[in-house]
Amino acid sequence: MKILAPFGPKIAKFKISKSIIKRMNDEVEKISRNRRLEKKYNYSKKLVGHVSKEIELSKNFINKNLKKVISSSVKNFIKKTCGKNTSKIKIKNLWVVSQYSSEFNPVHYHSGHISGVGYLKLPKNFSTKKNKVFGSIDFINGNKMFLSESIHNHVPKVGDVILFPNYLMHTAYPFKSDGERRSFSFNIEIDHEIANVFSR
Repeated sequence: MKILAPFGPKIAKFKISKSIIKRMNDEVEKISRNRRLEKKYNYSKKLVGHVSKEIELSKNFINKNLKKVISSSVKNFIKKTCGKNTSKIKIKNLWVVSQYSSEFNPVHYHSGHISGVGYLKLPKNFSTKKNKVFGSIDFINGNKMFLSESIHNHVPKVGDVILFPNYLMHTAYPFKSDGERRSFSFNIEIDHEIANVFSR
């Protein structure tokens, strides 16, 4: 795990395995092929995105396939950034976003204490060296000042997962190529004693 500190709040980046990516993509495909399941797990009305499809994954699927790797990574993130051991890791929600050409997620923040975004599928040539904002994500904090950055841009690769504080504003840019940019997001609650900076 690599800890990034482009500005005040810390960001962590790690990779998930190809087998987890495959299981998640298979689950999304299974839900998408079944109208009843797609309606049951439709998460679009709860989110701010201007995207075609957002699907919540079931608690059972999360516990079986993702809980261990996410919990371990969050514990590592907290230990490396705060020097504390967290005993509570509760995944409040986890959903998959299918984003297509010209769709985007406007600037927003999340609930919980720690949030995350990971990448499962990317269209060919969705981001270029000439214009690397296509399909990328910006994390935003503070003001642009001398010797201070206010925006951290991340150009995703399949398997990337970024952890960040829930309050950190961010946006997912549109792209112009054909195909799907499939990502997943989640919100985590940790021990309130660690998250509450005023109790220290």
